[in-house]
Amino acid sequence: MDPIAKRNRIAQWAFDTRPVLLRYHLWLEDVEIERAQELPVSAYSFAPRAISRCLATTAAATALGTRLFGGFGEGKGQDKHAYNQAKKAADAISAYVMSEGLWHLTRSLPENHAIMVSLGEGLMPKAGETPEMGSNPLLGFGRVYARPEVAHVVDAATRKLLNDPDHSWSDFYDGLGARGITVWGAAVDTLENTSRFAEGKETGPMTVFHLFDSPLKVTRPYEAYMGCMTVPRRVTEEAEKRSVLLDYLTPRAKVVEAIEAAYPGIRREHIHVWTLRGQSRAARLGRLWQEWQELGVHLVEDGWKAPSGIAVFTDSGTYAPTFLVRSWQDPAGATHMLLCDGYAATAEALQAASLSEVLDVDATMAPFSPKFELSREREYELMRLSPDAADFPERLAALFDGPVGPERVALYGDAIREAVQSQIPLDRRVLRADDFLPEKGWHVLSCTGYICDDPYTGTPGVTKLADDLYQVSTRLATRHASSLIRFTFRLQEKLEQTRLVFGPLLVRFLSGVDYTQRPVKVSDSGRIRNELQTMLSQALEYEGERIRVHFDRIDDKVMPKEKQEAIRRVLEWYKREHPVWFGWLELV
Repeated sequence: MDPIAKRNRIAQWAFDTRPVLLRYHLWLEDVEIERAQELPVSAYSFAPRAISRCLATTAAATALGTRLFGGFGEGKGQDKHAYNQAKKAADAISAYVMSEGLWHLTRSLPENHAIMVSLGEGLMPKAGETPEMGSNPLLGFGRVYARPEVAHVVDAATRKLLNDPDHSWSDFYDGLGARGITVWGAAVDTLENTSRFAEGKETGPMTVFHLFDSPLKVTRPYEAYMGCMTVPRRVTEEAEKRSVLLDYLTPRAKVVEAIEAAYPGIRREHIHVWTLRGQSRAARLGRLWQEWQELGVHLVEDGWKAPSGIAVFTDSGTYAPTFLVRSWQDPAGATHMLLCDGYAATAEALQAASLSEVLDVDATMAPFSPKFELSREREYELMRLSPDAADFPERLAALFDGPVGPERVALYGDAIREAVQSQIPLDRRVLRADDFLPEKGWHVLSCTGYICDDPYTGTPGVTKLADDLYQVSTRLATRHASSLIRFTFRLQEKLEQTRLVFGPLLVRFLSGVDYTQRPVKVSDSGRIRNELQTMLSQALEYEGERIRVHFDRIDDKVMPKEKQEAIRRVLEWYKREHPVWFGWLELV
């Protein structure tokens, strides 16, 4: 590129993204862009150019801050407790950095707009994890980012949606619309593949943020699982020509027939099926694995080399493989294709499904429970039962092929009720991303920041170029357009000072910083409020503008008692010494 044009591009990006760069004390040395189309993504996006670029920079800053200060590899070889705390520390950093970036970039949102988090990843333990591995720091339902006046209105509407059983989602959505307020919804996973990050694996960890041009039709914090299958759209179109309904419930033999029709001559061993693997998932997916294997296709295993030349993994990470759902030719000219099948956590499933137009794929989903006791077929039947029906225990027992105790009846009944209360559609054959958006003409803007190398696209993770110089890649995509953006950031402070810039105040105080001797700013009030919502969401109770912190609601295995007591001392000091700034805070 011409040196003057390059200099101008860097200058324009630095100007557009200055709220994020200034917040994290980063100097933009360079920005390189690879587009899949002629025009920039912002030409296809509902979000203004500056907002789109700030989101890309926020994803990159989150990836950088998490890699540098999230404790990469500190869980390797540790006992269960230390490993769990390493994961939580990494999630805390990533959630904080993303949240701070969103707060600063939304100062330049259109005056009547707000961003509200509708789905977040981290409320619950995953397969094979113990209960205390849930409740990870996250950006969850109801977090609002906007200009202060707009944020107050949307916050109040969200609290009413949460607490008033007679206030429906339509009342919430229509009420804000009547006031001229536009709410953009978000599905967030600030640290995908947290376990691999804690273990120091060099592939997989990333930060994922999807912005929609309306809030998702979800009415409370919700995280469970979705059965999901994603295939190239060409396969679905071929099935339609043959009057075959192809979705998550279609027998896999019919799916293979459609693949062979769409790609004439493809060998079955060249049909690659990516699905989660591992003993902890055998009860849910064992029959599915067997069904695919009997058809003679390749069930992807750990270590299989993607076209990028990088080995994939199947222990976690259901979002990234969606980018490889397509066909390709090997060096010998033979056709290969990959599809994704199995299940994913709710936020990851919806994020992947919303990429259908970007990646030219077709994704269908089916709600599952949070437990791993039934096969996927029976999970589907379970989530369509009525937990309040008189014969619910008997119908549940039939799914388990034997008697079930009252505890199991209550557990599964609550899982179904929670989905209903959160407005997850349970009465449809399958779900698509459309079912979570109020308007059929919805749009999405996805931002992926690569912390480590990604096997499915070959995108490199955070790369150190010099002591204070790092290159970070972000993928920005919307319908019919995508760009890979490589930022080169220079840290404007020494590494230890930069650690303070990226670190939550409460984490800093827990590490030994004397908060009584540190200069206090009015911004501390907002930062600590934000950090409590991110780190201790299960302990908070809202009443108007006030937040009550119930430490007795925190499991000691989630946060050790000594850390809880240390945070209480910090909050008591701020409340006592700065009562006006912390008038919103109440300790129980």
